[in-house]
Amino acid sequence: VNLLSEWPPHLSQNPALTAFVQAIPTPFQTARQTLFDQYQRRSPRKVQTQPVTIVAIDERSLAAMGQWPWPRNKLAALIDAITVQQPLAIGLDIYMPEPDQTSPDKVADNLPPNQGRLAQALRTLPSHETVLAQSLEASPSILGAAAFDHAAYTTSTDLRTLPIVSATDAMPFVKRFDHVLASLPQLQNAAKGQALLSVALDQGVVRRIPLVLGLGTKLVPGLAMEMLRVATGSGGVEVKADGYGVQSVGVADVTVPTQPNGEIWLHFAHLSATQDRYVSAIDVLQGKVATERLENKLILLGLTGAGLNDMRTTALGELVPGIEIQAQVIETIFDGRFLQRPAWLKWAESGFILLFGLLMIWYLPKTDTRMAVFVKAVPMSSALLGFLLNLLIVLSGFFFFNRFGLLVDAVSIFIILSTVLASLVSSAITEIDQLAKDKEAQAHRARESAAYESGMQAGRRQQGPSQVPDSGVPGVGTQA
Repeated sequence: VNLLSEWPPHLSQNPALTAFVQAIPTPFQTARQTLFDQYQRRSPRKVQTQPVTIVAIDERSLAAMGQWPWPRNKLAALIDAITVQQPLAIGLDIYMPEPDQTSPDKVADNLPPNQGRLAQALRTLPSHETVLAQSLEASPSILGAAAFDHAAYTTSTDLRTLPIVSATDAMPFVKRFDHVLASLPQLQNAAKGQALLSVALDQGVVRRIPLVLGLGTKLVPGLAMEMLRVATGSGGVEVKADGYGVQSVGVADVTVPTQPNGEIWLHFAHLSATQDRYVSAIDVLQGKVATERLENKLILLGLTGAGLNDMRTTALGELVPGIEIQAQVIETIFDGRFLQRPAWLKWAESGFILLFGLLMIWYLPKTDTRMAVFVKAVPMSSALLGFLLNLLIVLSGFFFFNRFGLLVDAVSIFIILSTVLASLVSSAITEIDQLAKDKEAQAHRARESAAYESGMQAGRRQQGPSQVPDSGVPGVGTQA
């Protein structure tokens, strides 16, 4: 059951197996996720490099520039102000699927009939989409898009992306969508790249994020990999996969090991350690941001104003803006601090459980070992041994996390071996109780037998010499 609780979805194509896997109780999964969160909280990622700067459309920017959404010529001015500082890439965590209603041509359409000359003059001006497209084309820009499982009024079924190089077909392994909420085609054509903004939620908590996803019949990169592609001038993102799933996703000389479904586990840094990567959009527009904050940086442009952004809970228990998640992905790649749970690790855990469990079953019931003597001599010794064993397992898991970045599922080992230990102790207690009862019954029978014999002897002493009556035969008298 523990092994199947992490069974790869692409190997569960048998309906019966899929139904069985889905019916597995969640304690294993929930406890596993909780333990992995505790690993991170005890040892959060320490920020080594800071390649990302977040240009935040924050409260100050909204107070100065007006409510969101801004007219797209204002957004174009912001992108131009960033581009002047020569960043490596600019990723927009903003969706623009509909035309800007403040654009001159849209305003002209809403004028009364007697304002024909004004309407005609407005229509001679470039639309806000045209202005923004020019800014996107002049910058190393990447547009974000949101994947959808279902169709909506503003969704489409395709996205303009550059080729992804894959040695084998990775589509069966990655999470796939059929619809996408993307920006207008005019803006897509102007940007240097596009990416899907998607996170993997486990009970409302972000622990993993996909580096590559499926849209229809093609692979689409996540924002982090697409920004690295644009920054390095690479022609595509390389995905390496085999029969067991995606092994890695890479750009230029950067290779990121992944889970079989193309996701990576995020090792989060505390939000307090990353606050200096934020700059206000209004400060950028007013030229108040130092050049080194933007030059040769990977820029993320997104919303952080109250009520505008989707807040996410991280494995550290912190509530952060969605744009912060993307920044942590890029930072993790730069720092090379990858958390991994390779497929072989689950088999290794299961093998350890099997071997150690059999060792316990063979050794613990023996009555002539030092362990047995200790258990008999020390009260509550079995509980103490169980605590020490499981403490050692959890500490070993934390060591592998801290030293190698491996997510060892110590909690499942804890649950199963504790069950084995409890079963053995319960059996031993039952056997001891039965032996005690048998001894008590034997002692009771012995006491009864001794009492009976004692009574018989007492009766014979009280009776005295035996009297034999006269038989009536001459010469035969009474005998003692």
